[in-house]
Amino acid sequence: MKKLIFRLLRISGLPVLVREFIQKNKVTVLVFHDIDVETAEKTFSYLSRNYNFISLNRFLEACRKKDNHMLPPKAMVITFDDGHMRNYQLLPVFKKYKVPATIFLCSGIVNTLRHYWFRHDKEKIPDQALKKIPNKDRIAFLREVGFETEKEYDNPQALSKAQILDMMPFVDMQAHTVFHPILTQCDDEEAKNEIVQSKTELETDYGIKINGIAYPNGNYSEREIHIAKEAGFTCGLTVEAGFNSIESDLFRIKRLDTNDTGDFNELVVKSSGLLSLFKFPTLLK
Repeated sequence: MKKLIFRLLRISGLPVLVREFIQKNKVTVLVFHDIDVETAEKTFSYLSRNYNFISLNRFLEACRKKDNHMLPPKAMVITFDDGHMRNYQLLPVFKKYKVPATIFLCSGIVNTLRHYWFRHDKEKIPDQALKKIPNKDRIAFLREVGFETEKEYDNPQALSKAQILDMMPFVDMQAHTVFHPILTQCDDEEAKNEIVQSKTELETDYGIKINGIAYPNGNYSEREIHIAKEAGFTCGLTVEAGFNSIESDLFRIKRLDTNDTGDFNELVVKSSGLLSLFKFPTLLK
């Protein structure tokens, strides 16, 4: 049924209308996580034909200068959250379609054998429920089911340092906290450590300037924005649906989530923001 709905929406022509009349003068930011090469090939082949890729930094520069001329019509920024190991396999696809992607890295997980808590054991770890409880309780529960935040396991889940360095000439690397907690469930000290330490570690380990943070799970508050600004970040990315412009709040950048779909119809509909317009018609303004 879900696939049928997306197919009907695509052939209705509504995604094209949104793309040509609404997205044309906006900046669309998409978020991916862990797509495979085959899905990436289909995804970026389609997107490259219908949108104009720009880097996150180009969008930020246009915002700083308040210069719309720096932005092409149907501008699109591609982002990936977490730093999953399979992201490395996408480098040839990024090169082929000239995708200036940004990957937001969990500094305490990349280049280790540590695991992402939400991917460790799906049968034992109810990740949606754990996102809604205080961080200390989440950590305590994970320990009870055998997961340790800093434990080194037998297999890596995240990018290695060699892979990150190999990608860096083509891919922008930014911060996604240290261990991917839900920041709004952290106490003040935990939130500050996760945000500040991720920036420090990535800059120290990779010799790059970190200016952006993607809030894990999209959860943030005024506290997280204040901490990020104090730490020297210049932008924060959410998973709030919608489009962006040079007037956008750079610490509340909106992103559309494709759910890493391999279904072409779903990709077309979700990348157009059509579903978001159904839910939030004020985005038309």
